Amino acid sequence: MTKAVQKITLSPSRDIPFNKLVLSQSNVRRVKAGVSIEQLAESIAQRTLLQSLSVRAVVDVDGNETGMFEVPAGGRRYRALELLVKQKRMSKTQAVPCVVREGGIAADDSVAENDERVGLHPLDQFRAFQTLRDLGMTEEDIAARHFVNPAIVKQRLRLASVSPKLHEVYAEDGMTLEQLMAFSVTADHARQEQVWENVSRSGYDEPYQIRRLLTENTVRGSDRRAQFVGLDKYQHAGGGVLRDLFEHDDGGWLQDVVLLDRLVTEKLKAEAETIAAEGWKWISVAVDFSYGHTQGLREIEGRPVDLSPEEQATIDALNAEQARLETDYQDADALPEEVDQRLGEIESALAAFEDRPMLYEPTEIARAGVFISIDSEGRLSVDRGYVRPEDEVQETDPDVGQHADVSSTEGQEPGTSVQRTIIAVAGGAPDAEEDDEDTAKPLPDRLITELTAHRTLALRDALAENPAIAFQAVLHNFVLTAFYRFASSGSCLEIGLRTPNFPAQAPGLRESVSAKAVEARHEAWKARLPKSENDLWDALTALDGGAQASLFAHCASFAVNAVYEPANRYNQGRVSAHGVRTRLDQADVLARAVGLDMVQAGWRPTVDNYLGRVTKPRILEAVREAKGEPSARLIDHLKKAEMAKEAERLLDGSAWLPEPLRLVDPDAVPVAQEGEAGPLPEFLADEEDQENGGDGDPQQLDAAE
Repeated sequence: MTKAVQKITLSPSRDIPFNKLVLSQSNVRRVKAGVSIEQLAESIAQRTLLQSLSVRAVVDVDGNETGMFEVPAGGRRYRALELLVKQKRMSKTQAVPCVVREGGIAADDSVAENDERVGLHPLDQFRAFQTLRDLGMTEEDIAARHFVNPAIVKQRLRLASVSPKLHEVYAEDGMTLEQLMAFSVTADHARQEQVWENVSRSGYDEPYQIRRLLTENTVRGSDRRAQFVGLDKYQHAGGGVLRDLFEHDDGGWLQDVVLLDRLVTEKLKAEAETIAAEGWKWISVAVDFSYGHTQGLREIEGRPVDLSPEEQATIDALNAEQARLETDYQDADALPEEVDQRLGEIESALAAFEDRPMLYEPTEIARAGVFISIDSEGRLSVDRGYVRPEDEVQETDPDVGQHADVSSTEGQEPGTSVQRTIIAVAGGAPDAEEDDEDTAKPLPDRLITELTAHRTLALRDALAENPAIAFQAVLHNFVLTAFYRFASSGSCLEIGLRTPNFPAQAPGLRESVSAKAVEARHEAWKARLPKSENDLWDALTALDGGAQASLFAHCASFAVNAVYEPANRYNQGRVSAHGVRTRLDQADVLARAVGLDMVQAGWRPTVDNYLGRVTKPRILEAVREAKGEPSARLIDHLKKAEMAKEAERLLDGSAWLPEPLRLVDPDAVPVAQEGEAGPLPEFLADEEDQENGGDGDPQQLDAAE
């Protein structure tokens, strides 16, 4: 016989005057959280009470009802109603809908009501906000009525830009809210779904990785080009910008890179046309010039524009104020904020006076040129006054006078310009060729050249910081030349002093830590030395031994050439036929002597300088060496472009270096027998060398990879 199921009887509901209700001591909520009492009171005033109170009758000592009811569940609603009564916005006898509980434990009711409450799912909140906006409410109205920041409403509504398919994945707990937010940076549903398919399959699905994949063909708003043109002008020209409402996006991502580059070029050319009116012979324009682009050019001397009496008075007043403030607070442990701010303003104002325009001789302007570019902060950079060797006045030519650089006016119509400035706009660097082959090819010659250019610059910087080693290196060079017949060209120091050029411009070389250190040191010495070479001997004599040694090391460092050059690989990277170490071997010796560390010198593997330039097996090999096989397996299924980007992230901070940048262990360098040339390592040999056989064991060459 089936047992009858006992039916549930719900507690009855009653409308009870508010002045017959009291807050129960059994209410478990003690800590304030969520919507405040004031906000809840406003909500009740707008919508009336949406949830009834749970109450129990108050009885006397004999168990008889007193006509009063306590509220063990719904205490915050009670407080909100109480506030409305105090504000005289509600009568104290207003009937309040209540559920009257009998039996059980009051505290248990309070716990259950709070524990069983489920917050609104963010996706439901987004859909609700979307409905309210569709009904005509503004984002600010929605925020005000639901007591949230307007930014929260904007963020939730932004989730509308995410594919409905991804909404369903999120609703089924297939992704986190942070991941869903990351997809909102673009409204392209097809791209969102494609990226989700890739990252969900690989497990490489952190929000920042999703954002990076969605914005990989864009330019950051912080890019120097975007800063130079300005977001307003770019958008006015029709360019789109992706924005992230959930994280600081540093200006967003500019989608139309072609448009941005066109606007940059147009603005640079317009600036060049303005400067051309000054009479320069040529102007070279580029977003960024390579490191050492002024090498071999003569910089003409100019003088700053004279200060007006008013400007000089302003400078004197600023200097006096600066001195007074520094004196007043010289004993203070910390400067007051307003004083510190004022001192900064004074320094900026004085620096502006020091950085005033320069005046040049007209005859020098007629043969000199200007470099126009964009600095790292997106500001216009104008570097005036450089003369090319072919534009110098030839004193031995009797027909060359002071107007040699000015075109002849014979045959010209009146009013035409004697000399028109030649403006040359440099193009961008060629894109790296896509190479998805599954073989670990030798590193390209150009890449090795670029890597060793970084190493050469860092080695110059390291040598200049070590006068003792620099002195010994130069002495070593002299002794090789004087006493060893076959070693005269074997040193990596090209004493002359001739500064070797970099045959290829490595990405980031101009703004590297080493480049900035070398430039700062050079400018400091330039300011310290006399302008006329006739005074140089006496100036050098006046230096103490330490200063002379430091200057000697700095000059000697410019002779370093540790750059791999494909055309000269037979005399730069192995022991010569006479058993003498050659240039790159000597560079290794010098690098060990100064303790060169390319990681400390600021080099790290990126897509631009290495990972995007090598084959997929090379990328995986780098990750495997630095992070182990599990990390390599994380990315081995990706296409090359994505693999290179993810490898850059994995290798960040790992101190991994490619072979040409590593310090060579002298014990590991094979020494060839006298009269025999040792084989090139595989990464230095080209395909022709490998096809012709060479001297090495193929297995040994494979191991070198």
